[in-house]
Amino acid sequence: MKVAIASGKGGTGKTTLSTNLASFLSENNKVVLTDLDVEEPNSGLFLKSELIHSEDKFKMIPEWNKTDCTLCGNCQKVCNYHAVIQLGDMIMVFPELCHSCFACSELCPTNSLPMIPQKMGELKHFKSKNLDFVESRIKIGEEQAVPLIKQTLDYIDENFDDKVIKIYDAPPGTSCPVIEATKDADFVILITEPTPFGLNDVILAIDTMKELKKEFGVVINRCGIGNDDIIKYCDKHNITIIAKIPNQRAIAELYSNGELLWDKIPEVKVELEKIAKYLTAFNINAKPTL
Repeated sequence: MKVAIASGKGGTGKTTLSTNLASFLSENNKVVLTDLDVEEPNSGLFLKSELIHSEDKFKMIPEWNKTDCTLCGNCQKVCNYHAVIQLGDMIMVFPELCHSCFACSELCPTNSLPMIPQKMGELKHFKSKNLDFVESRIKIGEEQAVPLIKQTLDYIDENFDDKVIKIYDAPPGTSCPVIEATKDADFVILITEPTPFGLNDVILAIDTMKELKKEFGVVINRCGIGNDDIIKYCDKHNITIIAKIPNQRAIAELYSNGELLWDKIPEVKVELEKIAKYLTAFNINAKPTL
């Protein structure tokens, strides 16, 4: 089962839930946790694991070879992202805008724009008992997270079979990186907090999941602060609230020290048990009948 943990904004507890749920489930299952927030991955701060693999990740960028170029301008016409433009007798390439679609290269009549690899980040794979942890980190200054997220997901699919529970710690927000991180998930957990900002942003996330036709449920973090507007909204729209993680000082202290919660805070373990039970029931019911 592939479970993505997302939210409409940062700071709601995606990493807290992802790391604790993965660690909790790994007590009795094989689990792989993947940090797809490639611009600022931090799940590894909470996991004590050993590095077993590391590799650089690349994207393909066109490089202008002026020797045979006839300056026909076709490359500029076919590039929807304005990554290739013609200025006088020069062809300029802007790697930050390039989406590696190969259109300019493949449609160049003189093969004057060969695609070359350019490093965009790195991937690391850690392991501890039943829990594998994979994170990717984008290179500073790199504009696009989606290609690295896609390659990270490809790595997971190539190295782990369907018997492994796959948990994706998604980027914040509702933009392209989130869509890439959640589009192949079987179920999406939207974590939020009971504040006006939390309600506004979880509504955006809910609308995004509906547009993607994804099954989802809500987890409320820091339950006890703010108000109950999120609960009312979910009740009104028949959205399942799977669990409510309480607001406690002890939780904040453990988190600040880079420690997991579920094995130290009984209330957190109870909520994770609810999530695990819900996911198990969903997985069974989602299987097609033969």
